[in-house]
Amino acid sequence: MKHSTRQVRESRPAMASVGHSFQRIVLAGLVVGTAVALSGCGSTKDRMTTSAIPDDYRTRHPIMLSEVEHTLDVPIASGDRSLTVGVQDSIAGFAADYLSASTGTIQVLVPHGSPNSGAASAMRKQIRHVLTTRGVAANKIIETSYQAEANSNAAPVRISYVAITAMTNPCGEWPEDLQNNTFSNKNYHNFGCATQSNLAEQIANPMDLVTPRDMAPIDATRRSTVIGLYRQGSDTSTN
Repeated sequence: MKHSTRQVRESRPAMASVGHSFQRIVLAGLVVGTAVALSGCGSTKDRMTTSAIPDDYRTRHPIMLSEVEHTLDVPIASGDRSLTVGVQDSIAGFAADYLSASTGTIQVLVPHGSPNSGAASAMRKQIRHVLTTRGVAANKIIETSYQAEANSNAAPVRISYVAITAMTNPCGEWPEDLQNNTFSNKNYHNFGCATQSNLAEQIANPMDLVTPRDMAPIDATRRSTVIGLYRQGSDTSTN
């Protein structure tokens, strides 16, 4: 009896050590699993894309280079005999945009058949004069006419040219009802289109989206001045 009792007492510490080892293994597994889960949540290549919102508005509304017709409608009344200063400034600004964006032709379309067609035809020479004085070559200006409505008193003289322009697809498309798509947790189709369109309008040179520009030449005179002041321990900044 004493011998068997000693065996039972000796086996209890062994069972306790096995229990503690099992608890350590389970705890270590929980710690490792939590660390892996947190690292998976924190690592992302694109901050604009998450697991809750898998789609990207930049993919649905990309900025593309396309051939676009740029137009300016010059309103002319039947009694007008000369262009106002404001209209001349508008034509001059349009000519500056043409020179920076296109090397093709620029068209001047005069209305025909409308009550103001006579005044518009007389204004054609003044419009041409404004364009040429702003740097547009005379052989690049093409004058033509279009058929206007007989009862239209506001048929404008349209000036137009075609140029490569940065643009997006048309906004305002709603292919699905928002009320039926409230549980997918995705942004709607038209989301971000206005932002992309405004960004495309701000691109002055569409070729910047294709390749970077060449570096400007250095200012050798300023560089020599700065190096000389630096060697003397003087201030190299400018006023």
